[in-house]
Amino acid sequence: MSLTTPAWHRTSSRWPSGVGAPASALPARAGLGLKPEHFRDILETRPRLGFFEIHAENYMVPGGPFHHYLTRIRADYALSVHGVGLSIGGEAPLDEAHLDRLAALLDRYQPESFSEHLAWSTHTGHYLADLLPAPFNEATLNRVCAHIDRVHDRLRRRMLLENPATYVEFVSSDLAEAQFIREVVQRTGCGLLLDLNNAYVSCTNHGRDPLAYILELPLAAVGEIHLAGYARDADSLGAPLLIDSHGSPVADAVWSLYDVALERLGPTPTLLERDHDLPTFATLYAEALLAEQRLSRLAVRGEEIEMGVPA
Repeated sequence: MSLTTPAWHRTSSRWPSGVGAPASALPARAGLGLKPEHFRDILETRPRLGFFEIHAENYMVPGGPFHHYLTRIRADYALSVHGVGLSIGGEAPLDEAHLDRLAALLDRYQPESFSEHLAWSTHTGHYLADLLPAPFNEATLNRVCAHIDRVHDRLRRRMLLENPATYVEFVSSDLAEAQFIREVVQRTGCGLLLDLNNAYVSCTNHGRDPLAYILELPLAAVGEIHLAGYARDADSLGAPLLIDSHGSPVADAVWSLYDVALERLGPTPTLLERDHDLPTFATLYAEALLAEQRLSRLAVRGEEIEMGVPA
């Protein structure tokens, strides 16, 4: 296969010829994770949202009620597919059967965006139902880049890579996390899914400044933002520990990071994640509207600047 540098990412040298999709074609609006508990509410109310997001692994079967409802909802909304099982950071080669199932799902629904995690979940043929951290060093960097290259080749689309939520650090790490992610984006041409809750959780757990971390990331590659809630815990020494639980509303500190991120990025597709302790759809929708309001104000201000309207 001949390789060319894509017009949208001149730093990449590994993008397969003929695959020039942007990082994300999602509308720069707020979206919600699509949960089966809310299928009927969505179809009955037709909420004013920009998109819905699904976890790919929940739809890797040929039929059933999930596909029935997704097909109906997809007809009216943009779609983001978020993978949790590729094990991008794993030591073993990617599971080609899993990749084939993922390719079939993406071909079926033609989503505007596809993303995965900077994490691993497989080892010696066993699947671990968690997103586990990897050391940030040259060996991991080379492996992650090779895995993303394979994803790009097989799926024929540009993927977004999500920054992780971490609770431990490795002695063998000799690269800062933001530096590691910059290198991955530069080498592979992938996009970045900026999870602001993950950034806040990880930086708090490791005693770092989340804003400084975010500003060190390759923000030009961001194709989507994730917002979520965290839980408070403590480690074995009694020190505060934040858990990326996706089981509570977005914290004020994360909303503050979101405001700063939007100032840097402009209007960006934004997902409100909630995977546990699901409230009513109306409650989730109201929270998504908080992001939608920020995006709308930013879009209006951008139009005013273009027209020369003073602040």
